[in-house]
Amino acid sequence: MPPKLLKVRPVPAIPSALQGLHPVLARVYAARGVQSLEELQHRLKSLASSNQLKGLPVALDLLATTLREQQRILIVGDFDADGATSTALAVLALRAIGARYVDYLVPNRFKFGYGLTPEIVDVALAEKRPDLIITVDNGISSREGVARAKAAGVRVLITDHHLTGKDLPDADAILNPNQPDCPFPSKNLCGVGVVFYLLASLVTHLKGQGWFEGRVAPNMTDYLDIVALGTVADVVPLDANNRILVAQGLERIRQGKCRPGIAALLRVGKRELSTLQADDLGFTIAPRLNAAGRLDDMAHGIECLLADSPMMAQQLAEELDALNIERREIESAMQREALRILDRLDWAPETLPSAVTLYEPGWHQGVIGIVAGRLKDRFHRPCIVFAPADDSGLTIKGSARSIPGIHMRDAIERVATQYPGLITHFGGHAMAAGLTLPADNFFEFSERFREAVTEVATEEQLTASLMTDGELDPTHLSLTLAEQLRQGGPWGQAFPEPLFTGEFIRVDHRVLKEKHMKLTLKHPGHGATLEAIAFNTDMVDWHEPPERLLLAYRLDVNTFRGESRVQMKVEYWEPRPI
Repeated sequence: MPPKLLKVRPVPAIPSALQGLHPVLARVYAARGVQSLEELQHRLKSLASSNQLKGLPVALDLLATTLREQQRILIVGDFDADGATSTALAVLALRAIGARYVDYLVPNRFKFGYGLTPEIVDVALAEKRPDLIITVDNGISSREGVARAKAAGVRVLITDHHLTGKDLPDADAILNPNQPDCPFPSKNLCGVGVVFYLLASLVTHLKGQGWFEGRVAPNMTDYLDIVALGTVADVVPLDANNRILVAQGLERIRQGKCRPGIAALLRVGKRELSTLQADDLGFTIAPRLNAAGRLDDMAHGIECLLADSPMMAQQLAEELDALNIERREIESAMQREALRILDRLDWAPETLPSAVTLYEPGWHQGVIGIVAGRLKDRFHRPCIVFAPADDSGLTIKGSARSIPGIHMRDAIERVATQYPGLITHFGGHAMAAGLTLPADNFFEFSERFREAVTEVATEEQLTASLMTDGELDPTHLSLTLAEQLRQGGPWGQAFPEPLFTGEFIRVDHRVLKEKHMKLTLKHPGHGATLEAIAFNTDMVDWHEPPERLLLAYRLDVNTFRGESRVQMKVEYWEPRPI
């Protein structure tokens, strides 16, 4: 396990509103910027008002007109879990509102690429004949595609959350909290969050127009299970607004009030609805949905979410599970090959370059993002992994993952600006991006990209570190605190689950399923023994665990045969002298 610098998250003065909580919880929340108990209650009435979304009145009028005239609506989605949940939510809610003609189309990533391209508009015109196209989780950079649709007499409503370029598409309406001059306070909504806000506002808008006289208006809170799934899966920051959406959706799922497809995906992932946590959505459902878009067609994932029949949902969930197994096998093979390539370079810590770029003609473009993320985690460097964009091999696509402090899209943009023609096109965020370039440009791009990262990276940014919540008093290593922490979320991006540190003495250990290390530990200042587990460990590192260890761990609850015990989930360890 590569060494990491353990840092303790600074804790400001604990607000008086939090001082009645367990002292560890109060400390944890204060360190994450929580100021009041209201932020922890996750009430729907505390959601930011949709009235602050720029473009909402125009979007509502456009949708109301389309519904009154019963025109054909086509949802154009994206091929990841946020795109799948956004598409499913739009289709389900619009049908419940009263739209008779709602269909969807998701570009095949291998044939059309991302977004509302002119090519996918041509497919839509030929096969679906829409009057209105609604993009979900994409579209904000699709100027050419929007122009193609408008030229054909099709109106376009863009719903997106990605960062905007200098020139926005000439759409009939745009809803994106990150578009210029949008005062909406939560810039961290994902695609499905934007769709939820739009359609919840549409229900209210139509009620005022008498649309629902003689019929029941849908309750948009019924769809919060889908919103929670997409929000967690897209790894957007869980600010106070997103935590409300996720917490409310999780509660619906725990009560069994969720889509049959979500319940089926949790079953194939061997997760209990009643004890579901936010990370179960991210680690259990999201990979199975994403596998469809990575290896085949995201329509499989969308149909699973749309399914009303539990039997059909189960069948589709099992198909997605099989795709995910195949995805893992491809990913593992690519990762092993990538590590062999890097091993041949024989980098020492002091010679490790500021960025890593890899390309192999036989790699699968549907999995390169995952492999880039794995390598980024292993080497703590911005990483871009490329695969052929098509059978010709003349063009390659890259998926990029970055480390805190290095803005991936800005680094790629710097290269594109300084060396015109080197990159065909690109887009993305601070932590993740995608790009396309001629295969012959790979080596020059790699050199220029490393130069761009070297210009902005500091030694501190290139040093792997873990932000922790410090040590726990041994009396706090209890089931009571573990249960309070489990219930204290939802934890996630930018609102991380608490991670504690401490030194422990190893009493016993054993290997589970050839990849997990089960430990029995004792705190030096406390006599009771504790259970700990390190998942998916490198058995070379753990062949004989040292007798005394410094651990970074999460306090968790292990329930087996109806009995609950406190358990430490080990994230990192270092040997310590006896």
